[in-house]
Amino acid sequence: MIGIPQAFSPSYARARTQFLEAAATAGLPIESHAHPLKGRDGEDLAMDVVRDGPAGADKLLIISSACHGVEGYCGSGVQVFALHDAEWRARARAAGVAVLYIHALNPYGFSHLRRFTHENVDLNRNFQDFSKPLPANDAYREVHPLLLPPEWPPNADNVAAVQQYIATRGEAAWQAAISRGQHEFADGLFFGGTEPTWSNRTLRAVLRQHGAGASRIAWIDLHTGLGPSGHGERIFAGHDDAVAVARARAWWDGGGATPVTSIYDGSSTSAFLTGLMWNAIYDECPEAEHTGIAMEYGTVPVLQVMDAIRAEQWLRLHPEAPAEQAAHIKAQMLAAFYTDTDVWKGQIISQARQSMFQAVEGLAS
Repeated sequence: MIGIPQAFSPSYARARTQFLEAAATAGLPIESHAHPLKGRDGEDLAMDVVRDGPAGADKLLIISSACHGVEGYCGSGVQVFALHDAEWRARARAAGVAVLYIHALNPYGFSHLRRFTHENVDLNRNFQDFSKPLPANDAYREVHPLLLPPEWPPNADNVAAVQQYIATRGEAAWQAAISRGQHEFADGLFFGGTEPTWSNRTLRAVLRQHGAGASRIAWIDLHTGLGPSGHGERIFAGHDDAVAVARARAWWDGGGATPVTSIYDGSSTSAFLTGLMWNAIYDECPEAEHTGIAMEYGTVPVLQVMDAIRAEQWLRLHPEAPAEQAAHIKAQMLAAFYTDTDVWKGQIISQARQSMFQAVEGLAS
């Protein structure tokens, strides 16, 4: 068993090495999908996939990390710990559940301390039917000029305008306008893209391959950046279907101790979003019953998170920024999505582990 702090890594390169070493130690096959670009330190990037359980298993649990790049610092730690956790692996095997670990859905963002992909796309807004008109986000169009001012830190006029927006419409409206997803401003925030990204296409291929034969699929997608520090919110991840929501709540609510929230009924800290990644499971594994959650861990207050995302995007648009400023912005970005303390890491592992056992019990029921 690995210690909890040791499961987490200070870089993508180290996280990938730890994940691959854990899989090799467990005697599990590794499948790597090479990314076309290099990482921050020139390292190779990949979406790495490890399956613990027989091919074609009837029951499959997916545990995925780094949909939003920098959030992989948390998610990778959960995956590494799980691969070293003999009790957990034995329980899944005994229940006849195969576990599919997808490490670094967005390896570019993970390595470069970005939330978005190398295409500047929010992967969790990219799962649209691009043959049809894409959803408009009028609220984002209104705030876009405020989000990325010519200079950073923003000048007094920009700060006042943002404060006025929040004062008159509320923090939730500001969060929703920015984060819902938009397809109009390719240089903006939470851009959903105009075609499937590399990560989208690669994930779909993985789901087709590993979901074949499964009649029941559960999916825990690991995220950070919303909610109270260290608290893991279980957010229902699936179509707005009352039966599926009820099933997720029966599996994961812990008798009310760990409630499952939803973007559909307003109970989640997340705004209503479009183009979400779990849409792929219905497309690629249409015969399977799907039950999923996003496990969303809190770090710092949401306005700090939003400002960190704004700053990092400003830096992308201003590569001429001084090295000291760039380093400060990247450090701020990491702190917004990863709390490097043993207490926080312990909270992450304990809640993730609980949700994994709950998923196995649900699949086996």
